[in-house]
Amino acid sequence: MGTRERRERSDHSDLIFSTLFRKSLEALAGSSHRSIYKIALAAVGGYGRGELSPGSDLDIVLLHDGKLSDSELLSFTNAILYPMWDGAGSKSPRKIDHSVRTRSQTREAAHEDLRVAMGLLDIRLICGDAELVAAVQHDAIGQWRRCSTNYIKKLRASLTERHQRSGELAYLLEPDLKEARGGLRDITALRAIALSGAIEVQLDRISSAESLLNNVRESLHIQSGRDRDRLLFQEQDKVAEDLKFKDADALMSEVAQSARDVDYVLEYTWHRLDHRGKDGLGRFLRKSPTTSVAKGISVANQEVILDFDAPVNEDPALGLRASATAAQLGLPLSMDSCIALAKSIEEGRGDLPNPWPREAREDLVSLIGAGSAMVRVWEALDQEGIITSWLPEWAPLRSLPQRNVLHRHTVDRHMVETAVHAAALTRRVHRPDLLLVAALFHDLGKGGTEDHSVRGAKLIEPLVRRMGFSESDVAILKILVEHHLLLSSTATRRDLNDPVTVASILNVIPDIQTLELLHALSIADGEATGSAAWSEWKAKLVSDLVVRTRSAMTGTTVAQELELSEEERKFAQLGALRVNVEARDNGYFIDIIAPDQPGLLSVVAGVLNLARLDVRSARTKSHGASAVMKWIVDPDPNAPIPTSEKLHTDIEQALRGGVDLGKRISDRARAYAQMPTIPVPPPEVEVFLDASADSTVFEVRSHDRPGLLFRIGEAITRCGVDIHSAIVTTLGAEAIDTLYVREIGAGPLTAQRANQVAQELASALR
Repeated sequence: MGTRERRERSDHSDLIFSTLFRKSLEALAGSSHRSIYKIALAAVGGYGRGELSPGSDLDIVLLHDGKLSDSELLSFTNAILYPMWDGAGSKSPRKIDHSVRTRSQTREAAHEDLRVAMGLLDIRLICGDAELVAAVQHDAIGQWRRCSTNYIKKLRASLTERHQRSGELAYLLEPDLKEARGGLRDITALRAIALSGAIEVQLDRISSAESLLNNVRESLHIQSGRDRDRLLFQEQDKVAEDLKFKDADALMSEVAQSARDVDYVLEYTWHRLDHRGKDGLGRFLRKSPTTSVAKGISVANQEVILDFDAPVNEDPALGLRASATAAQLGLPLSMDSCIALAKSIEEGRGDLPNPWPREAREDLVSLIGAGSAMVRVWEALDQEGIITSWLPEWAPLRSLPQRNVLHRHTVDRHMVETAVHAAALTRRVHRPDLLLVAALFHDLGKGGTEDHSVRGAKLIEPLVRRMGFSESDVAILKILVEHHLLLSSTATRRDLNDPVTVASILNVIPDIQTLELLHALSIADGEATGSAAWSEWKAKLVSDLVVRTRSAMTGTTVAQELELSEEERKFAQLGALRVNVEARDNGYFIDIIAPDQPGLLSVVAGVLNLARLDVRSARTKSHGASAVMKWIVDPDPNAPIPTSEKLHTDIEQALRGGVDLGKRISDRARAYAQMPTIPVPPPEVEVFLDASADSTVFEVRSHDRPGLLFRIGEAITRCGVDIHSAIVTTLGAEAIDTLYVREIGAGPLTAQRANQVAQELASALR
């Protein structure tokens, strides 16, 4: 079963039509005593391509020169159609979609009707006047190319409407092989776009998908005995057996992957069409310039690309960096760049070390944390086999179907969707990196015979250890994966008023931080599964259970202040400035001891920002006449690393007021603002009045951006209060800053004063 059978079926129909055509022509010649006619029968659409499944319609057009009378045309046409409707030459009648037109009428119809125009692109002579058919074909292709802008606009609108109506082929339990997104009609659309000449279309990438979908459709028609294209449950096993698949799951996995291949090429084609001749900001230019955004990475034509001289073979983290950059900008990663990365990996030159460097892990977290913008980037990486090279554990889950009424997606897509929903919940947790990684891999154990939660906990351990997570983080991730269903199942099946219910959670979840992570994961998983699995009622029950459990726990999620060494304490008493820059495996470490003063954190953060150093973490604490600061930074790859002496000079000058940090940082921020951005949750500021005996604690959770810490410090200074200690953490693209604040020369803030500071902080970060 395959192309040959469909071609034979087409040839058989041609033969029947040709026989009927000749008989009709002989009858017409005999009745009018004329022997030469400009008349032809042509196949269009799928029949024109020779792709006839058993239930396919026969799409034909009867072309003539306009010299026959209406009665002659009607008689001629009926002499062909009626025998076919009665099943001539076949076991059963065939459905025929026909039209009768002159050459000019055909042009007019194609101009008005997109469906007619597309069908004519595949016109093929069955019998009759070959020159007439060739002329119509020439008209059709020429008109399609001349009017491609208008045709493609209509085509896109029709595809959007059809996709909304028919859904996504890759993720439907009972998909329509022809109409659904990623189906056979989309392949026809891609072929039409390619024929327009507007843009090159990667048709070779979907040839296998087209073959499989056609074979499945053909088998469905045979097994069901009907001409429908929706692959229902009751036919899936029959079709799988007919096509020699192991089972229906294996069949549906291949169908899903084929649909994803088609959808990937279609989405990429639309993107290239949208941004032809534009620069990274959407402006039309004769030549498309590139904007450098990271080491070896630029933006051109509204997509992220690897630079021509990017060290693809020497920098194994380049792919993750490029992917994270694309997702955070809300842009696609170019197909050419994906192919280059895949080639490097295939040649054994792009493997990530074990364990991953910190930058690679944080880039993965940034990629996951981009929300819906990550889906397109992830799909491109997955299509090129890059994901499975980084994460071999992903391979068994690719397009793995979940044939139950609760799940809308294949296993891998469900995990991606869970990560998308988790990205909207990062402000609710203190470890957004752990939430995002747990969301992406929570169903890692599916596809085996063992309970998927238990199996997933076993699989996640070596995976996240390879990523470079600490042993304490590995332990938390194991708990999250193994017990990702715990809260929802307990909340809906147990009595929340029974103390034993809360005790059962306490026996598994060790602390408040893990509890808040599990709660956010439960929400993300439920929302990604769909309304059949998650509702307001269920969400309220889970939230109630979490509140009860939290009240029974001890401890806090507030980050603890920095502990100083004896040597640091002694130097801090001197009130002098000391700066030391040191390169280590995980980045650059900067130790600073500086004379303490209001606004010191903002000043130092501003100097580091202008030195183009990206703060990954910092811990500061005032002691005596000085403040001790420990910074971990990533340098801008396009800028030199400042020396200890250079930073010492810059900080000293800034402390004397010799630099307008605010203006220079604003100028730099405006340059970044020219780049695209993705929607992110608004910043959150939380106040803890009782978390410290001598300070009021503020916790700021925000999307990371240039100058963030400078703005936070500046806002605190404007309020006339002092930062006694700070713990700054950047996890992927999220920043969590914990500030221990005091009244200048006094102690903690009053509740009213703390609320004023919190409002000022929130306003500064909008």
